[in-house]
Amino acid sequence: MHKKRFDHTNFGLSDTIAAISTAPGESGIGIVRISGKEALSIADKIFVSKDGKPPSVFKSYTLHYGWIVNGSRQQGITPPKDAIDEALISVMLSPKSYTKEDIVEINCHGGIVALRAVLDLVLEKGCRLAEPGEFTKRAFLNGRIDLSQAEAVLDVIRAKTDSALKVGLAQLRGVLSSQLNRKRKVLFDCLSVLEAGIDFPEEEAGAGNLKKIRSKIENINSGLKDILESSACGRIFREGVNAVICGKPNVGKSSLLNALLKEERSIVTPVAGTTRDTIEEVIDIRGIPVCIVDTAGILEPRDMVEKKAVQRTHRYIDAADLIILLFDASRDFSPEDGFLVKKLRNKNVLAVINKIDLKQKLGTEKILKNFKNVIRISAKRLKNVDALEQAIADVVYNGGLNASDSVLVSNMRHIQAIKKSQKSVAEALNSLDNKLSFEFISQNIKDALLNIDGILGKDFSEELLDRIFSDFCIGK
Repeated sequence: MHKKRFDHTNFGLSDTIAAISTAPGESGIGIVRISGKEALSIADKIFVSKDGKPPSVFKSYTLHYGWIVNGSRQQGITPPKDAIDEALISVMLSPKSYTKEDIVEINCHGGIVALRAVLDLVLEKGCRLAEPGEFTKRAFLNGRIDLSQAEAVLDVIRAKTDSALKVGLAQLRGVLSSQLNRKRKVLFDCLSVLEAGIDFPEEEAGAGNLKKIRSKIENINSGLKDILESSACGRIFREGVNAVICGKPNVGKSSLLNALLKEERSIVTPVAGTTRDTIEEVIDIRGIPVCIVDTAGILEPRDMVEKKAVQRTHRYIDAADLIILLFDASRDFSPEDGFLVKKLRNKNVLAVINKIDLKQKLGTEKILKNFKNVIRISAKRLKNVDALEQAIADVVYNGGLNASDSVLVSNMRHIQAIKKSQKSVAEALNSLDNKLSFEFISQNIKDALLNIDGILGKDFSEELLDRIFSDFCIGK
């Protein structure tokens, strides 16, 4: 099982690529990134520095002021007549750059017209427009990072909470890669002993060696199981959870959304049914990205608009990971409350009794009987909202891990590969216990290694890389 060889020309590594690396829109600074063997010579054609030196003589990790020009390199004129934009150029020389190639980054003004003009000029001078994620793909193909670290770049970019960012950064640092590489080495050690026994049966491994192999494989099996147990939390940090606030009209659903957001997002009035459509927001609750939906509190629609709102509410409830079912403490338990309790009692529900700052009339027997998680709050007065946030986190984590744990696998491709690897390792243990021939045990270990190598990118296909990096933005 050797590292896959590839032809640089097949992946376009012989080309010099360029793209806008900053987000679209107006900003103080915009960056056009160039990577490849011609990066410096192309920069020489379009950049006039204040001191007249071309970028090809700049030292690595230095920043230089000047102008992007299209035509003459006339000096002494500020700005030159053919200037496209004022810019700072940074140079990062191979191999100590993001892609392990020569990189030039042109820091110009952040307006889309200026950025487009600079990019068009760079492409005219010999660059090819980068494909989505191609800079990071080159970092992987050139050996700076492995494939799991390359995928973690996207997790860092898309992180919606501090905890999600920590998980992504841990993957980017190689925490998962390090663990898998250690397991990979142990499996290869076991495989070499077994292969020697197959090739030289007269020198068959003794009982002592088999006992050591079994102990090592058992440890690998246990370690892979531990990683898989963390995957549920890892997925939560990466993808978040979908939560729906529901309840009968005028129980304070919009007030609760505003309280969780700590801003007025939903209109709040004493008139029942003010919210006639769903409102979605992403909230950071104890490090969990929670996509929370304030639904229309209409049980009997009065017109076509309300009918569609109710249908949409039902769809959100059906797809929700968590339902926050709201009750009004200042009103009696009503048939509408009873209907919602009956409909939702078998789902993952956090029951919330709102308006505890008012005179209490609500009978809670049916609520307490049907739901184990019950919180009392005043959304309007912000009373116990912190306790509600903690309750949401407790329900989501369900006693599981948190972002401080060493390895949290969040990528579904990794999870599936680790599951397959762990299954193969378990089969190797079973083969050992049943005293099957070394060929069976050896094949089980090879299958486990194949899946680990797939995560690390030691074995890959062009189709796999295209699928992974197609989710990236062009400038990354």
